[in-house]
Amino acid sequence: MNRSISAGNELILRDQVDLLLINDGDAAVALGEIADLHGIPTMSTMQPWQAWMLPRGSNPEQGFPWSFHFFWGADDAMSTFVRLWDQLDTNKSVGDFYLDNPVGQAFADPAMGLPGFMERGGYSRIEGGMFKIDADDYSAQVSRFRDASADIVTGFGFPPHWITFWNQAGQAGYTPKACTFAAAFLFPQAIEAMGARGDGMTTEVWWTPNVPFASSFTGQSARELADAWEADSNAQWVQTLGYSHALFEVGLNALVQSGAPKDRAAVRDVFATTKLDTVVGPVDFASSPIRNVAKTQLAGGQWRKSSGKHAFELVITENTLAPDLRVESETIALPKV
Repeated sequence: MNRSISAGNELILRDQVDLLLINDGDAAVALGEIADLHGIPTMSTMQPWQAWMLPRGSNPEQGFPWSFHFFWGADDAMSTFVRLWDQLDTNKSVGDFYLDNPVGQAFADPAMGLPGFMERGGYSRIEGGMFKIDADDYSAQVSRFRDASADIVTGFGFPPHWITFWNQAGQAGYTPKACTFAAAFLFPQAIEAMGARGDGMTTEVWWTPNVPFASSFTGQSARELADAWEADSNAQWVQTLGYSHALFEVGLNALVQSGAPKDRAAVRDVFATTKLDTVVGPVDFASSPIRNVAKTQLAGGQWRKSSGKHAFELVITENTLAPDLRVESETIALPKV
């Protein structure tokens, strides 16, 4: 994040760019503020829109003068989590804990965050609290969840946090039926790092090669884009790939449609009225009820062991907020290993 902010500052203040595209959600808040101050049309993604907007003191009615953002909302992920759990036979007891950063705080909010969604969904909560970015001991959460017989574990954090927690849970003999930890299960490498114990993790699904969308400027389908990336990188596709590509689609569209790429106000005005079909699906600012934000689709899924070329594949199991994505299987309980 710090490197992204530094690079963005240089582009705005030293290079005086006429358009800024931000592919780092954590840096989008600070860079959006700077871009608004200097009148630079800016587009960002890969951050729940609440975590991009609310820390900057704005709201859905107010918005911003120059900065724009497309992504799904934290509330979309939370409601998706509950619908994933509803497919399982559990005691409806959930242990939750969260990274202490803006996104984690949004997820942990008692009314608008996961606790509120759990309560409204009929789930009871065992609080595990907040943790710092450098935390490496989750034995207190493990003990609390195990002793309360929590069938489900949820929250927000990054792969190293979850892997440490999950290892400590295994050592303590704690075996929940579902684990749905936002952000931690985004990349296949994080699932592979857990070995056999990564099988069955449930997660929010931003994008997969199976979405029925294509690039607005190359014509590549999502599958073709993923295949090309895998051939070049010799690694499994990642969910961020679709959004990285779509960011440039939205930026290029604004430059072309403005008719004056050096006219910052003209580019800004195109952003505000953009309605574009991209490789992640529709990006629609024109009819969005949230100023400066276009909400994108979000599904729920589960990592499953695969006999194909990858160790694990992400299977879509819930599509209420992403009707264009085909449900491929029902959610199943974690295997006991």
